[in-house]
Amino acid sequence: MAFDYSWLIGGPQGSGVDTAANIFSRVSAKLGYHIFGKREYHSNIMGEHSYFVVRLSDEKISSNVNGANIMVAYDAETLIRHCLEIFKGGAIIYDSSVIDTTIDEIPTLEVGYKKRLLEFFKSKNMEPNVSSIIDLAKKNGVKVYPVSFRDVLANIANELGKPELSRMVRLFNILGVSFSLGILKAPIEPLLETIEDTFSKKPSIIELNKKAANFSYNYASAKFSDFQDSISNNGKSENTLLVQGHQGSALGKMVCGCRFQSYYPITPASDESEFLETHEILQVREDRPGSTSIIQTEDEISAIGMAIGASLTGVRSATSTSGPGFSLMAETLGWAGINEVPVVITLFQRSGPSTGLPTRHGQDDLLFAINAGHGEFPRIVYASGDVEDSFYDTGKCFNFADIFQVPVIHILDKFIASSIVTCNRFDPDLVSIDRGKLLEKIDGDYKRFALSEDGISPRSKLGLENGIFWNTGDESDEYGHITEDPVTRIQMMDKRQTKVEQIISLIPKEDQAVVYGKLDICIVSWGSPKGPILDAIEMHKQDGYEIGFIDIKLLHPFPTDYIKSLLIDSSIVIDIEANMTGQLASLIKENLLRDPDYYILKYTGRPMTCTEIFDSLKKILEKKAEKKQVLSYGD
Repeated sequence: MAFDYSWLIGGPQGSGVDTAANIFSRVSAKLGYHIFGKREYHSNIMGEHSYFVVRLSDEKISSNVNGANIMVAYDAETLIRHCLEIFKGGAIIYDSSVIDTTIDEIPTLEVGYKKRLLEFFKSKNMEPNVSSIIDLAKKNGVKVYPVSFRDVLANIANELGKPELSRMVRLFNILGVSFSLGILKAPIEPLLETIEDTFSKKPSIIELNKKAANFSYNYASAKFSDFQDSISNNGKSENTLLVQGHQGSALGKMVCGCRFQSYYPITPASDESEFLETHEILQVREDRPGSTSIIQTEDEISAIGMAIGASLTGVRSATSTSGPGFSLMAETLGWAGINEVPVVITLFQRSGPSTGLPTRHGQDDLLFAINAGHGEFPRIVYASGDVEDSFYDTGKCFNFADIFQVPVIHILDKFIASSIVTCNRFDPDLVSIDRGKLLEKIDGDYKRFALSEDGISPRSKLGLENGIFWNTGDESDEYGHITEDPVTRIQMMDKRQTKVEQIISLIPKEDQAVVYGKLDICIVSWGSPKGPILDAIEMHKQDGYEIGFIDIKLLHPFPTDYIKSLLIDSSIVIDIEANMTGQLASLIKENLLRDPDYYILKYTGRPMTCTEIFDSLKKILEKKAEKKQVLSYGD
C-alpha cells in the first residue's frame, strides 16, 4: 500500500508559515518522497490567517486531499479552522498559550464565519473556545501535543547565552518543522542540510537555526514518543526536481530565449518576474539559456506597450499579469493584433470580478482572454495544467507567437503559481526555438504586411537595413500606411483571419489536447484541475472504475474537429473547472453543439482537491448526482 501523508502548518501571516512549509517540503524531498504543497493566504501583509498543506507520498501525486495527518498551529485561529480536519490517529502540535482563547478573542475571524462557528458550538452544547475544539479533536482519535513555544525558545536562548526572546520569535518556523520531524522519527540530517541551504545567504543565523532544530527535534522525540506514525529515508528519486509553481514558466522563458519581460506588481503574477529579476546576470551561451531583462513599469498599460516595443526590435518579449492588470492591457492587445506583433502575455488567473479575492484561486478569465480587446483579430489562448507543463508550454507559446505573428495569452493561475511540487527535472533540450518568418536580411522593396496565402508576412525588425516599416493603430495597407479603402480593409482583415486556419492545422494535435484513458465516461477540463482530476481518476481505478480525461490546452482558436472526434463515442461528458458558469463548457456548446452531462465546479477561491473530485465522480457513477455539483472544501 502506498505511503500517503499530509502535513498542515498555520498561523498569522508573518509568523514563518511559508518558510516552515518550504523547509518541510525540501526535507521530505531529500528523503525521497514525492511532494505536492499548496499555500493559502489573505490579501494583507501581516496578521490574517495563513496556512500551507504539504502532501508527501512514495508514489507520484498531483494534488492535495481533504484534511491532514499532522498539524502545527502557531495560533488559536489555526486550531479553530483546521482542528476537525485532522485524520483519526493524526496529531496536533500547538502553542499551549492559546488553549483558553475564546472565539470573541480572535479578531481576524470574518463576521459570517464567526457566526457559523458560534452556531456550531451551540449545537454541540460546548463553550466557544479553543479548549472545546481540542476536545472534539481528541474524540475523533487525534493525538494532541501542547507546547509552550516561548518556553522552548527561552531554553534555547539560555543554552546560547542569548536571553533576548524578541529576536528569537523568528525561530517559530524551525520549531514547527523540527517538532513535526521529531514525532515522525525522521532522520535529522536532511533538516540540518536544508537549514544550511535555506539560509546560505545569511550564514550568521545558520548555527542559531540548527541549534533550535536540534533542541526542538529532541524535545518532541522525548516528550511525544507515543505517536506511532513515522517517515524514513525513502531513497531519493533520480532526475527529480523540487520546484515552486511560478518557477516553471520563469525557467521556461530563460530557456526558450525570452530576453525581455515587463510587469507591474500584482498577485500572483509578480513572483515569476521577481524570480527572473534575481537571475538577470546569468550568462547567455549560444543564445540559451540566459538572462531575461526585467522592467517594472508604472502600470500594466506601460507593461504591455514596452513588451510590444521590445518585440518590434526582434527580441522575444513577454509581460506577466493577473486579471485586473490584463483588463488594462486590452486596448494595447488590439494594437498588437492589428500590427501582427508576436508577444506573450502570461496570465496568472485569480478570483474576480474587480479586485475579487486577490490572493485566491480561480479560473474566471477564460472567456475574457478569448474576447479581450475591441474589434476582431486573431490571438492564441493556451493553458497549462501543472508546473511541469508550464515550463515546456512557455517555449511553445513563444514559438506560436513568432510563427503566426499573433499575441499569445498563456493562462496559468494562482493554484499553479503557489504550489510546491516534485516533478521530472526540466530538460532544456526538449525546448525548440522557431522564430518563424523573422528576417535577418532584406533586398529590394519591403512590405511588412504583404498579402500571402497563409496570412503570415515576412517580418522585419527595427533597424534592419532596407526593412523600414510603419506601425499604426489604424487599418493600413501592405506597407503599414493608414488606409480606409474598403477593398484593402477586406484584404487585410481576411489576411489576418487566415492565420486561424493555420493555427489549427499546424499546431500538433498532442499540443491542442492531451488524452488520458478510455473516453466512454469522459472528463473535459483545462488548466490546474488537471492534477486533482488525474489523482481522482487513479483512486477510482483502484475501485475498478475507468474514467477518461481530455485536458484541452488550445482554447482559442478552439480545436473543434479534434475534440468532436475524441468525444464521438463518449456516453457521459463531465465538465470540471474552477469557475461558476462553466466557461469551457460554453465553448464546447458553442463549437460542438453538445452540453456536458454533468458539471463539477468550484468558485470559493480555493483550489480543488482530489478527494472532492473523487466524491463527486462517485455520485455520477452511482447515478446519484445532480447535473451541477458545487465544491466547497477549504478554510
